[in-house]
Amino acid sequence: MTAQATAQVRCCDWLKLASDLRSELGPASVDLVYADPPFNTGETQTGRNGAYADRWPTREAWLAWLRERLEPTLDLLKPTGSILLHIDWRTSHLARGLLDELLGEDGFVNHLIWVYGLGGSSPRRFARKHDDILFYARDPQRYWFQPPMVPSTSNRMAGAPKKSTDVLDIPAINNMARERLGYPTQKPLALLKLLVGACCPPGGLVVDPCCGSGTTLEAATHMGRSAIGADVNPEAVELARTRLNPE
Repeated sequence: MTAQATAQVRCCDWLKLASDLRSELGPASVDLVYADPPFNTGETQTGRNGAYADRWPTREAWLAWLRERLEPTLDLLKPTGSILLHIDWRTSHLARGLLDELLGEDGFVNHLIWVYGLGGSSPRRFARKHDDILFYARDPQRYWFQPPMVPSTSNRMAGAPKKSTDVLDIPAINNMARERLGYPTQKPLALLKLLVGACCPPGGLVVDPCCGSGTTLEAATHMGRSAIGADVNPEAVELARTRLNPE
């Protein structure tokens, strides 16, 4: 990593990270927050390298937990900054209402859909094969954005680059992939590189308050951005530190 693209990870709760960064960096100091919090699945997420309980007594309790952390975090964003909140069908409607309240309806930029092929199907409903990523700006007139380019699939364009739509068709990490670290809910590096490159300016600062195995931090440094991550799970923090500083 260069001096222009450093990364650090801390073992602490999202709320403490927001408080610490306000003291250390001051308000309006962060270009992008990417948060992939627990989805309130009601289960314990387990993997080869880590586990965490993902349950609250009610959806309202989960929403109160999220509000308590979002409010101080949004204060860290620069006027040109934005937030990407990665959730799923269970709570996306609640989270969007909360972000509308905290940032204003005009702060809404995109409801991104990350499409993946892994997972089961059901005889009683359409197969659930996507996550939701809510993209909001601190200032809808000033936020930084660079449209990501993806290969075209049409015969006419023959694979030439085109601007990405709001449906991100990026494969999930399969069990044999080299990048798989055995951490539950690990997201693909390609997804985070696309998001960071689109929503954080070169040389900017990305904060991931639920960083898990550190995918966002690795993506940021690959893209020439600095990053600060945190997680309450010591196993996740150790895995992320090893990932960022391989022997």
